[in-house]
Amino acid sequence: MEEGINKRKTEHIRLCLTDNVEGVNKSTGLEGISFIHNALPEINFADIDTGTRFLNKSLNAPFLVSSMTGGSELASKINANLAKAAEEKGWAVALGSTRALLESDAHQESFLIRKHAPSVPLIANIGAVQLNYGYGAEECQRIVDLTGADSIVLHFNPLQEAVQDGGDLNFENLLPKIEKVCSSVDVPVGAKEVGFGIDGTIAKKLYEAGIAYIDVAGAGGTSWSQVEKLRSNDPLKKAAAEAFNNWGIPTKDCIVSVRSALDDVPLVSSGGMKTGMDAAKALTIGADVIGFARKLLEAATESDKQVIETMDQIELELKMTMFGVGARTLDELKNTKRVSIMGRSLLEE
Repeated sequence: MEEGINKRKTEHIRLCLTDNVEGVNKSTGLEGISFIHNALPEINFADIDTGTRFLNKSLNAPFLVSSMTGGSELASKINANLAKAAEEKGWAVALGSTRALLESDAHQESFLIRKHAPSVPLIANIGAVQLNYGYGAEECQRIVDLTGADSIVLHFNPLQEAVQDGGDLNFENLLPKIEKVCSSVDVPVGAKEVGFGIDGTIAKKLYEAGIAYIDVAGAGGTSWSQVEKLRSNDPLKKAAAEAFNNWGIPTKDCIVSVRSALDDVPLVSSGGMKTGMDAAKALTIGADVIGFARKLLEAATESDKQVIETMDQIELELKMTMFGVGARTLDELKNTKRVSIMGRSLLEE
């Protein structure tokens, strides 16, 4: 029987698969963006190039398997399938929180997926708040060494911790500790939320502390206050969590805010991303890489083949969007004027 952190990881997966864990009346905001059809694209669909680079490695498409899980029997199967699919398709892949890798001997193989994804960017992951609970640069480097990761991302989840039974709530004075990690670990250190968003003001503070890239992980997808509400045995916390079922910064607003504050920082857009067209919209407003999580989760419980089929659809949707506006490359998509934002057409400017 799984206990402690391993049991929690299994519960997280099962809740995300079986319950309504998205925020209530909260969207990514991307529905306010639309493309203006180009009846004369003047390109050959076969020549559309979705390649890019991230963490000094080539990607076949600007896509990331976002951090989801690890540290349980079910997570071992899921992560292996995700890693095999990511390697096949040329996507980056991120691990769920690797705290369980250091704190539990159970299911360590769920994090050791480099053998399944030898060439694509692999990102390890640990909660930033753990820097106030005995973790530091040495532990982060150990995680990198154990997993063979190309980067480690620090995730920020204050609201989730507030709802979680036994959550870690001391987020005080983290920036100096983050700066030390960034200057000590021998791979780039990223920062991400878990679904409530990072704005430009916070992103700038993190960047100035040494963070190499930002994953906004905005609202509009999984709400981890909802997930923890469903797990909680505390009636008071369950009731209080209801007040936060529409909490968070929509993904679109995060991208715009961070890009306005930081022109050049590599920017990952995750949080409620479901289609290749969602990805295209995020790219046109400043994102560089698009992260998918729950969209891939159910397929990952079955096989790497089913994950690849889902990835194929996402890639086709992106290429069809690019074809529809006449963009042969991602740079052309990012600079297209064939887009309307909240009813304002860039073609008219």
